[in-house]
Amino acid sequence: MDATFWDIGGVILDSSSVRTAHERFVAELCERRELGDPDAVLETWRAELGAHFREREGTEFRSAREGYERAMAAVGDVPADEWEPIFERALRESIEANPGAVETIEALSERDLHLGVISDVDTAEGRRILETFGVLDRFDSITTSEMVGRTKPDSAMFEAALDAAGVEPERSLMIGDRYPHDMEGAKRAGMRTAAYGADDGPAVDHRLTDLREILEIV
Repeated sequence: MDATFWDIGGVILDSSSVRTAHERFVAELCERRELGDPDAVLETWRAELGAHFREREGTEFRSAREGYERAMAAVGDVPADEWEPIFERALRESIEANPGAVETIEALSERDLHLGVISDVDTAEGRRILETFGVLDRFDSITTSEMVGRTKPDSAMFEAALDAAGVEPERSLMIGDRYPHDMEGAKRAGMRTAAYGADDGPAVDHRLTDLREILEIV
């Protein structure tokens, strides 16, 4: 392999820790602002955030930041300069990397290959997550949906990443956790695929039970 490309959410980032961060954020906000029952506020906040993403057309990009603003408008009139620091602190203190992610990224960065990200995130948010885990500087390229204007499995996402890396798709490995988005999208682009938590199927070349297995695959 000449390159490995990583999804962030569900692969580098433990998605359950994000839910914990959201719970912590809403609980603190309710305590400060007396917005009501934290569980009810959290349900409303999540419903609005989910609706924001479900309403997009096809693979168009929708900013998570705009989704957070919509969710906040639904739960209370709290200015951004008040809720944003609480939100960012809750994420910083709560999010966790999946087992083996950080050490595998560090090990790969010492090898003679391209290390990249292909993720459906806002660019600033993606970079903040990687920085929190201390691996931002390990990556040679970062391709986000905000940069491309589309989300996976749109071929534009994979083509942009491959162009940035200057590598051939058949010598590149995509590591993802969602079958139709990561595995099928990458396979259509001619890449090899490694599924971490994704459903099995013909688009999967390697199935991972531990992210450290990537070191042997590469």
